[in-house]
Amino acid sequence: MQQRISRRAFAGAAVATVTSFAILRHARGDAPIEIRASLDTAPSHPRNVAFREFLGKIEAASDGQVKTRLFESGALFPDLQVVKALVQGQVEMACPGTWTITGFVPDADFSQLPALYGRTIELVHQATDGKAGQLVNEEIANKLHVRVLGGWFDLGFNNWYSTKKPLNSLADLSGMKLRSPGGVLNSARIRFFGGIPTVTAWPDVPLAMSQGTFDGLISSNESTNSSKLFDSGMRHSLQDNQGLGLYVPLVSQALWGKLGPKLQETVSKLWADSLPGWRDNTAKSQLRAREELSKHDVTFVDVPQAERDAQRAKMLPGQEKIVADAHISPELVKLVMTDVGA
Repeated sequence: MQQRISRRAFAGAAVATVTSFAILRHARGDAPIEIRASLDTAPSHPRNVAFREFLGKIEAASDGQVKTRLFESGALFPDLQVVKALVQGQVEMACPGTWTITGFVPDADFSQLPALYGRTIELVHQATDGKAGQLVNEEIANKLHVRVLGGWFDLGFNNWYSTKKPLNSLADLSGMKLRSPGGVLNSARIRFFGGIPTVTAWPDVPLAMSQGTFDGLISSNESTNSSKLFDSGMRHSLQDNQGLGLYVPLVSQALWGKLGPKLQETVSKLWADSLPGWRDNTAKSQLRAREELSKHDVTFVDVPQAERDAQRAKMLPGQEKIVADAHISPELVKLVMTDVGA
């Protein structure tokens, strides 16, 4: 009789213990999955605006399972360092420019190829969203062991900007020391027009410009406006749509595994559904930025389309050498030329 009571008491105590732990777990809740996202552009930049929206959508859709934090203006890492940080687990999400990935995947910067100089945004998208872009995404995922979230985010077209020297034609670039965002193709284009390339991380640009480290730079209307480079001495711009700047959305493999199939599908769909609107907003913001820069006494000169086409024709004979110097695969170049019908 005593043995039966002891067994019953033990069983009851075990059930009570399990139940109390379950209640405690439910009360406390599982710790949410943390996503630290790193961007090196200013909070007003379209990429930052889009990412704040995107991270907010992820939190809402996860029903408390995910907690996000956005680090802006290079507070954690400049884009030139963020890929390494992502691989090492120091951040979970980033969206670096293609030109900053070339040290790992040289094919990533193909939007700066001479064949795409001065082209329309629709034509460039045929390559970035087509077979060429798909090939690069596979290379990035396989080489870096990260997840490419989806289509690339538009920065907008890169153009020329200067401090003291007026830019009335492409010939005016000769002899100028010009800041390059990085990548062999950007530097090659600067040299093609007679300039001297110097690579500078974006967060360091305002101070370097004000100190005269370079005479001008490659950038976009929105980037120069959101960083208020007119306060650092920028006064002139020559617009030739030389290459579409693009950002690649990356997620660490560790985070992707934590999310699980359901949240993975949700995050991917949120990005895909939002991207067309973001691209449209970015295009509009580039136009608004030009208007704002004009109000701050920045002068603009547009290179005629016929001149852009003529310059592209001059660049193309040298494309094979540039491709070799940049270690871009001939297979990718063939896909690009096919995608754009060149």
